Amino acid sequence: MSEEQTPPGYSAAALIVRRFIRATPERLFDAWTDPEKLVQWWGPEGVACQSAELDARPGGAYRIANRLADGRILWISGMFEVVQRPTRLVFSWRVDAPGATVERVTVTFSAVAAGTEVMVMHERIGDDKTRVGHARGWEGCLEGLARFAV
Repeated sequence: MSEEQTPPGYSAAALIVRRFIRATPERLFDAWTDPEKLVQWWGPEGVACQSAELDARPGGAYRIANRLADGRILWISGMFEVVQRPTRLVFSWRVDAPGATVERVTVTFSAVAAGTEVMVMHERIGDDKTRVGHARGWEGCLEGLARFAV
């Protein structure tokens, strides 16, 4: 579920999506950083991950192909800024579309009783329409991650 409360040190305009998942932070972190695992759960309903290339280290690049419901492929790419297994990922985010800007995503994996709270913080979003789309996308991705982790 999306939240409007912003943790200290983050942009007030950031989108925050949280999900409790019954799995260890290590399992979830690995599912996020291993391309063979990521393609199995990535994407909201109606979107299928066609391929993923990930070099999960600071300065490493990633590229993810999303097949949309209408058959188009939408590429998302960026660079990893922080990779702290199993607790934190920070990476730039750019959709391969006209006028797209470079955004930033922080994912944290916090161990809690019987599982992990995954928080996605997406910053530098250009407009409300994009923000709503990202919220739907992240909620769907975390739902897929929860199903994968079972």
